[in-house]
Amino acid sequence: MTDVIDDARTAFPGWARTSAAERAAALRAAASALRDHAGELAKLNNRETGKLTDEAWEGVLAGAGTLDQYAELGPLHRGRTLHGDWAATDLMVPEPRGVVLALTPWNDPVAVACGLLGAALATGNVVVHKPSERCPETGRQMTELIARQLPKDVLTCVSGDGDVGARLTAHVGVDVIAHVGSSATGRAIAGTAARTGAKTILENGGNDPLIVDRDVDPEWAAEQAALGSFANAGQICVSVERIYVHRAVADRFVDALVTRAGKQSIPPLVDARQREQVHAHVAQARDQGANVLTGGEPGEGSYYPPTVLTGCTPDMRVMREETFGPVAPVRVVDDFDQALREACDDRYGLAATVLTNSMTNAQRAWRELPVGTVKVNAVFGGAPGGAAQPRAASGEGFGYGPELLDEMTRTKVVHLQPAG
Repeated sequence: MTDVIDDARTAFPGWARTSAAERAAALRAAASALRDHAGELAKLNNRETGKLTDEAWEGVLAGAGTLDQYAELGPLHRGRTLHGDWAATDLMVPEPRGVVLALTPWNDPVAVACGLLGAALATGNVVVHKPSERCPETGRQMTELIARQLPKDVLTCVSGDGDVGARLTAHVGVDVIAHVGSSATGRAIAGTAARTGAKTILENGGNDPLIVDRDVDPEWAAEQAALGSFANAGQICVSVERIYVHRAVADRFVDALVTRAGKQSIPPLVDARQREQVHAHVAQARDQGANVLTGGEPGEGSYYPPTVLTGCTPDMRVMREETFGPVAPVRVVDDFDQALREACDDRYGLAATVLTNSMTNAQRAWRELPVGTVKVNAVFGGAPGGAAQPRAASGEGFGYGPELLDEMTRTKVVHLQPAG
């Protein structure tokens, strides 16, 4: 199995010497191939993970768009010249790191993988890709479609579970480990990389808070909360995981949220194991005094209904850990200070959302929340080309955007001076 890393290392010098324009052309061809097979990949994704076919289709198109983006950005990725002696030239030049091991998740398998693969390939690296064992065929077919546009062994796919991933990360021939997944796996990868010397790019779990201030329309806030909590059955890295609502609007907000939950159409969870994890969080919260206003009981197969909890306290698992399911745990707070204080008290650092009409509170929130991304008055969204840098238990390094090109390269300083 680890022979693929040796093969990739053999292919690396040739791909690194390939011009940036040629690499970009290969990525554009790969993006076109994904679009041609979008329907096939979307149906396969639906069969393996339960993701709604329309949403899976959108994920494929997003992945193709990301490859196009890196095809544009790759040739523009540049170094710097330095001002030294008149007779000398001093340069700082980005160079590819070598073999990138990309470990990608099941919840959006094409879009997420294309970001890591596109940035790595655009900068001259070679890639070994291990998709999640929960969507092996989606990951393999996507990888093969891209690999057909590239020289042999520049991009390969390995299937397997966590044990396979652990063996790959321990290989001394890996220069970069890029992982999107759980924090527990991320910590294990960081420990292995400390021994092998590999660079890590980790986007791991999150426990993203949503703060609802007293001056917002509670109906609109409930719409935002439902979108953040229930989209893709809550199986999004930046899903809303815990809600802090000001007491002044709490009753109307909760009523509206329960109404929206009752009307929400969501896919099943990825499998029964995920359903049991979600239900364990809900059951413990209920046992500790939380009120289940809607949902709260597993459905057929791996389905879990949109669930709203009130009476939640900071010590409940549903407030302290990533549930990764369609659960909206609500905590009523007395003021914005309490909401912000409790939102900040967390070991994760992925993202957070604040709904407020107060510029003062918005400024306080984005400055004080210890997370990589703060969204004001929208649970999802962001400009094209944006990036994110998770913190604490949520990972490290830029996981997408132009800055990912910097993560995938190292800088060489060159001083050129005439002899004699």
